[in-house]
Amino acid sequence: MKKWILIGFVGALLFGCQGQQQGEEAGEEAAVVEPANLKEQGIAKTKFDERRMPDVLELAESDDRFSTLVNLIHQAGVENAVKNQGPLTVFAPTNDAFKTLPDEVVAKLTDPNNTDKLAYVLTHHVAPANYPVEKLQELAEKGTTLFMASGEYVPVEVKDGEIYVGGAKILESHKVANGWVHVVDKPIVPEKLEL
Repeated sequence: MKKWILIGFVGALLFGCQGQQQGEEAGEEAAVVEPANLKEQGIAKTKFDERRMPDVLELAESDDRFSTLVNLIHQAGVENAVKNQGPLTVFAPTNDAFKTLPDEVVAKLTDPNNTDKLAYVLTHHVAPANYPVEKLQELAEKGTTLFMASGEYVPVEVKDGEIYVGGAKILESHKVANGWVHVVDKPIVPEKLEL
């Protein structure tokens, strides 16, 4: 009797470990999702190597290309906007993307007296729903605008086979625990922003 209990315990342990390993492998494969045209362009992608899928902020913090964005998120105190359960979609400008803003705009946004305006700009990069590339493509074809957490709407367009949201081109896309991160080539500045 003891022999059968021991065999059953060892079998359950081995089966459980095998299932966990398969789940980890599947999670790693699902961490990076790219539009078909990006595969042809060979754009570099970052893969999160942890055993679980990161949330938006964890993904940004794991990639040096987003150090400016991460610093601004902490400065504005809007961490909850990108760490909440979601679903949400974040359009994340890289460090190079932020360089497209005029220096005087950056200076005003990073002024400690303008934290509310910085928060407004950052939440203008967050859509409170799941929008994978395919869904954005559908919205663009219908000529639909996208509602952002800032309370504003931005256009979604396709130009020369590329998807643009609020005038920013999507470079790559990542599935995260609380939604999607689309890397964009420039910040999406709200039309109503007054500095």
